[in-house]
Amino acid sequence: MLLSFDLFTAATAWLLFYIYRITEIEQAELSFKGNFFLGLIVLPVLWIFLYTIQGTYHNVLRLYRIKSLKLTFFGSLIGCLLIFFVFLLNDFVNNYTQLYTLFFLFLGLHFSLTIIPRMIYTTWHVKRIHAGKFGFNTIIIGGNDKAVNILDEIKKLKQNPGYKFIGYVNINGNDFKLDDKLPYLGKIDRISEIVSTNSIDEVIIALESSEHEKLKDILANLASCNVKIGVIPDAYDLLAGQVQMNSIFGALLLNITPTTMPDWQFSTKRILDIFLSLIAILLLTPVYLFLAILVKTSSKGPVFFSQERVGIHGKPFRIFKFRTMYVNAEKDGPQLSSSNDSRITKIGKFLRKTRLDEFPQFWNVLKGDMSLVGPRPERQFYIDQIAEKDPQYLYLHKVRPGITSWGQVKFGYAENVEQMVERMKYDLLYIRNMSLALDLKIMFYTIAIIFKGTGK
Repeated sequence: MLLSFDLFTAATAWLLFYIYRITEIEQAELSFKGNFFLGLIVLPVLWIFLYTIQGTYHNVLRLYRIKSLKLTFFGSLIGCLLIFFVFLLNDFVNNYTQLYTLFFLFLGLHFSLTIIPRMIYTTWHVKRIHAGKFGFNTIIIGGNDKAVNILDEIKKLKQNPGYKFIGYVNINGNDFKLDDKLPYLGKIDRISEIVSTNSIDEVIIALESSEHEKLKDILANLASCNVKIGVIPDAYDLLAGQVQMNSIFGALLLNITPTTMPDWQFSTKRILDIFLSLIAILLLTPVYLFLAILVKTSSKGPVFFSQERVGIHGKPFRIFKFRTMYVNAEKDGPQLSSSNDSRITKIGKFLRKTRLDEFPQFWNVLKGDMSLVGPRPERQFYIDQIAEKDPQYLYLHKVRPGITSWGQVKFGYAENVEQMVERMKYDLLYIRNMSLALDLKIMFYTIAIIFKGTGK
């Protein structure tokens, strides 16, 4: 709905601006020429593209009025600057006063026309939340006194904060003090199944002081779930550097965020993934053909190797690579490769050292299974073993896996589960410091490895 409003207001702002420019600045008879119709078609599309990068359409149902006002103002300012100086700077003007007048008129028109329907929509939606007509499916983890207190505190608020409580999950199997208030959904070890079955949007973690050591495992169990996580303030010292203070209509909770990367960078990251992958597939077609011939002639078997891996939010997908091993290399079950692995073909060793075997994964990036940069995806067989040693590994499922990663650059291929755990530390560091600048740094390191052939 917001997208339709934005298309209409962008076109209307351009129409009014054009009329003023022709009649007041150029002092000419109003006529709609080719430039007008070009702007009427192109500019609204450019505005939608800008708002998409900005993250305006991400989690629209969670928009509130202050955020909507901020997004609209900065989006309008940046968009008007770009459009004005790229497309309109050479327009006919007698002096700089007229130039400034045109700019501020364009900014004022676009901002005013855009903010009105957005505020109407946001206000209407917020009122629905406050009235309890709309809410996000929520569960409480914990059945103790703190769980009871936080539930009572939220329910006593004059305005509904948007929580639609579905039930609660028990932590230690002893506390059931929420039984008379909420349905009991099961124990914490079934949290992924509970979240999926009940379409849960939000989770509130209520821990007693004696249970704080369990927080790490609880968060690890939630890592593969696409939910918003809040925790009561007492747990702040355990989550330093990973939380954001967030007061929700009077109920003070800590909003746990897996990464500090802002929405506009996430959107830009995905756009870059698509654009660079398309360019890579087109430009590298001769390389693909050459490598395909090398793989096919080096040993019997298909050119490409496909295998199921686990991606964002624990969803499985099929990854594609150039085949680097002999056929039936895992006839005795899943096995990790080593430096002197006899299963690897001669061409395969070269492809692995230069990372050229990963090139078909640009297709995975286009499909949305992967990103250019992100933690390397693993098989469920090994994920279970790694998570048993360190549950933090499940945090890696909070983001799209990547063709290359900080772990791949710094550590390389892992030859056993212990090395996987070691490599995981680099990927966790990446997630907690994600940025476009870091992605570019990792890509440059990867390109250096490709040309030097120093990959492990």
